Amino acid sequence: MPRVRRRPLIAAFTALAVCAGTALALGAAAPEEAGAAAPHRAVAAPAGGGAAAALPHTARPARHSADEPSVTGTGKLQRQPGDDAYISLDAHGLADKAHGTFFVSHHAGKEWGGHFKGRIDCLLTGGPVAVATGVVTESRFTDAPGFPQVGDLKGKRFGFTVLDDGGKDRIGYSWAMDNLPRNSVGKCQSSAPFETLAKGGFKVRHRPPFPSARG
Repeated sequence: MPRVRRRPLIAAFTALAVCAGTALALGAAAPEEAGAAAPHRAVAAPAGGGAAAALPHTARPARHSADEPSVTGTGKLQRQPGDDAYISLDAHGLADKAHGTFFVSHHAGKEWGGHFKGRIDCLLTGGPVAVATGVVTESRFTDAPGFPQVGDLKGKRFGFTVLDDGGKDRIGYSWAMDNLPRNSVGKCQSSAPFETLAKGGFKVRHRPPFPSARG
C-alpha cells in the first residue's frame, strides 16, 4: 500500500505511483457483496521467494486443481520502520472462474491502521506474472488525527499484480493512483507490480487461458 504520511504529503503518493508506471482502470461499478472470507493465520514466508521469517497474515488456502493457474504467497512491503504493510493472496482458477482469498494489512505505528480481506473473483497469468481481483468481505480500520481516512471498503473490488522473480518478487495493486483503496475496478484489472518486498514472496503457476496459447 502507499506509504503513509500526514495529509500535507498525500499528493506526493500519486506522483510516486505515476513514476512507477502504474496503469489501471478506475471507477468501475462496485460488485455485490460476497460471502465472508475465511480467517487468516500466521505462516512462514512462502517458498516463492524471500525471507524465511514468519509473516503475520495470510489468506486461507483454497481447494484447487494441480492443472489450474494460481498465485499464492504473503509479502511484507518495503517500508520505513513502523510502517507495516502486508498483502497475502491465495488465488486459483482461470479468469472469472477463479476462487480463493486475499488479505491486506497496513499499520503506521500504534495510531493508525487496519485490514481488509475478501474473496478472489478473477485470475489471469502470463509466465511469471499474475493479475487477480477480489471483492472485499470484511474491512476494519482505525482512524487517527492527521492520517488518511479509509472508510468501509466492504463490497468493493480491488486488483493485485504479482511478478514472481525468485528472491526479487514485486507486487502492485489497483488503488495505486488513488493513494488509498477507494475505487472498484473491473475483473482482472490492476497496476504494474511496482512495489518491492522486505520479506516473504509469491509463487505464480502459469496456465494459458486458451489451448492454443503458449508461454
